[in-house]
Amino acid sequence: MVAAIIAGAAVAAAAYAGKYGIQAWQAFKLRPVRPRMRNFYEGGFQSAMTRREAALILGVRESVAVEKVKEAHRRVMVANHPDAGGSHYLASKINEAKDMMLGKTKSSGSAF
Repeated sequence: MVAAIIAGAAVAAAAYAGKYGIQAWQAFKLRPVRPRMRNFYEGGFQSAMTRREAALILGVRESVAVEKVKEAHRRVMVANHPDAGGSHYLASKINEAKDMMLGKTKSSGSAF
């Protein structure tokens, strides 16, 4: 008699667990798909460039070696150079980011 009650309770618990498991799986399948990584700097530029923004533009960390900054600047500039169909504005922001990371900041900021 006691064994039948315990077995019935176990079956009921398994049924409830299965029901909630199926609901959770369906909710998981319906969630919006979000990309795992963003390979670009999302958003506009700040009025005065910060070291954080410069690092985001170049795709490096805020504390990085000079060689890495120059390498990242070259890579980003090749992709956005005005002679290759890029924007003069973006090229100026990329150059400003390199100057910021190398400590050669100008007080006037961007030319635009």
